[in-house]
Amino acid sequence: MDMSGEYRIPAPRAVVWEALNDPDVLKACIPGCDELEKTSDTEMTAAVTSKIGPVKAKFKGAVTLENINPPESYTIVGEGKGGVAGFAKGGADVHLAEDGNETVLTYTAKAQVGGKLAQLGSRLIDSTARKMADDFFGKFSEVATERAGGRAVEDDLDPGLAEEAKSIAMEDAPAHVVETIEEVEHAIEERLHDAEEKVEVAAGKGAFGGPFVWGLIALAAVIAILAVLN
Repeated sequence: MDMSGEYRIPAPRAVVWEALNDPDVLKACIPGCDELEKTSDTEMTAAVTSKIGPVKAKFKGAVTLENINPPESYTIVGEGKGGVAGFAKGGADVHLAEDGNETVLTYTAKAQVGGKLAQLGSRLIDSTARKMADDFFGKFSEVATERAGGRAVEDDLDPGLAEEAKSIAMEDAPAHVVETIEEVEHAIEERLHDAEEKVEVAAGKGAFGGPFVWGLIALAAVIAILAVLN
């Protein structure tokens, strides 16, 4: 089975390359991917549940990256086994080309299948593979675009302006903190004064368990307020 395709991704090539080498991104984008683990800089293991026509199986296999030329191209080679369903193995050459702020991803792939999969016919296998590729690159494009958006926000921040804002904040922070603490302390004093008056009144009347219970409540309130201030 031979297959090729081209996809335009609205993100810079560096971002696309980074995403292509991120196991978490790949796992989220590969249809039916149950597991994906990076075992080295060039090797990954995976488990994918896939349905091709009437045959559904869980394939486990390994993937190796070769001919790595960041951030432009690499070759991906792998093999997966699905028990009685059969096996699939092959490779793909992936190339990234810059086009302004976008990236054009092209690939050519060759694969071989055996077992029950081979009995399904090339037309069904090709159409399923094409759909899986479209699903993958559709999701992948969304993820890469989101990453590019986040990177753009970070790049738009002027380092000098950020440092100036930080200095101003550090200089002004103590004054604001002291002012805030004084306001809080004043409010606490007023609340405590009101509470003392109420405690005295309640104690005189012997309400709610008398002065001992009210004293404990007032003490608990003060401890809580001081804990928040500290």
